[in-house]
Amino acid sequence: MFTKTVAVAFLIAAASAAPTSTSGSRLPSRTVPLTGVTHTVAAGRGALSFEPSNIVANIGDVVEWHFAPQNHSVAQSSFGEPCKPLTDAAGAEVGFFSGFNFAVPAGQSNSVFQITVEDAKPIWFYCSQTKGNHCQSGMTGVVNQNFNSPNTLAAYNQLAKVSGVSVSPAVQQPLGGVIANPNPLAGF
Repeated sequence: MFTKTVAVAFLIAAASAAPTSTSGSRLPSRTVPLTGVTHTVAAGRGALSFEPSNIVANIGDVVEWHFAPQNHSVAQSSFGEPCKPLTDAAGAEVGFFSGFNFAVPAGQSNSVFQITVEDAKPIWFYCSQTKGNHCQSGMTGVVNQNFNSPNTLAAYNQLAKVSGVSVSPAVQQPLGGVIANPNPLAGF
């Protein structure tokens, strides 16, 4: 009897300690286990580019952008509309945007921008800096490109070249985050 009581108490404690989702965003939330893997991306290191520009990540991995001079940003878009913020069916902006928080005269910023990969779908991104047409000049990238699809990074870059002027999202979305640079030597 004592063993059964202890087992029931243990199960109740385990169930109450399980992770729960929170609300408050336009998107349904869910718990994503972190893997401990961080993919470092250098933004604007000597060129208008993200290095690497094609990242393969697992669910729970973190993608972290380190910013060089020239006041770069990173914003999420769709494959079909590069250089424009990702929107939902109603036209509301729903993708991540770092903002222009990283301008430095030399070296790299003291802050980085991170997102956690929540599913295996491609995540298309670009620099929304209009001075110098960064997106149209190839400052684009993708996380988890489907290599069996015609929607490649090369095709995305071709669309970006003829997309017109880059558009910065109106506000920073509650996806991703700016943190202090955890490793100032990473990516540079």
